[in-house]
Amino acid sequence: MKTLLTALFLLTLQLFAAQENEVYADGVFSFTENKTQKIFTDWTRVRKDPNVNAQIMDSLQTNQQVMILAKEESVPVLKLGERKANWYKISYQKGDAVSEGYVWGGNLCVGYRNKNGYDFLFGLSKTIDKKTKPLNEIDKQNIAGIKMMEGNTLIDEVYFDTGKGEELSSAAFSIESNHKLKEIDFTLKAMVSGEACGIAAYDQYVLLKDKKLIALPQLMNVGDAGAYYHSEEYVFPNDKGGLSDAFILKTEDMETDEKERETKKRSSRTYLWNGSSYKLK
Repeated sequence: MKTLLTALFLLTLQLFAAQENEVYADGVFSFTENKTQKIFTDWTRVRKDPNVNAQIMDSLQTNQQVMILAKEESVPVLKLGERKANWYKISYQKGDAVSEGYVWGGNLCVGYRNKNGYDFLFGLSKTIDKKTKPLNEIDKQNIAGIKMMEGNTLIDEVYFDTGKGEELSSAAFSIESNHKLKEIDFTLKAMVSGEACGIAAYDQYVLLKDKKLIALPQLMNVGDAGAYYHSEEYVFPNDKGGLSDAFILKTEDMETDEKERETKKRSSRTYLWNGSSYKLK
């Protein structure tokens, strides 16, 4: 009996260990079958089978359009740094030829838009080691980017932090044309967010001026079930009036004490815009 209990105990430990080591794909890299997508990482390898050791059949440049044929859920999810993604079977056209193969989902765009004849791509490029304050510890940090493309030609690109893998449950990418800072064509907004309480969401605004991408200071929003929250937002001049040479960063913090009393703190910063760059007032 003792031997049986020991065996069951060891089996339970193995099951828990297996669950902890199992890698799940993040939501931002979940792509719909039979829909088009675009390549984010230049020279993305197309393989014969869904495996990093499989034969390389081709390579695709940034902004290449592909068709998602199937998500390969029968093979292990590939994790590179804090990025986790499935393999996808795709089809694509080069010249008159249509080919098929497999690519890793982390090399695809999280979102993309087209305006004024240019393509704007949002994706995650890599994971880096970064020192965190105030403990000065090393932490993993995903790096995302926005690329401005004209066909296969890169016009400009900017990169910014997007947190860890747990903050990649959802994403959005949009063009906002109602921000009336002087001499700005329009504003791009990229967002990533986690699903659980206490997991941060990051908003990255990027201004476009004369084919130049200008990243603003990143915004972070986080909260935990009414116990606390930290929120940041920009107030831009718009169609209804307002300054065209400044924008405001508004911050609000709230926390509750042991008697569930709320304490809120609000602050703001004004950034001056001269038509090509910004600085804190």
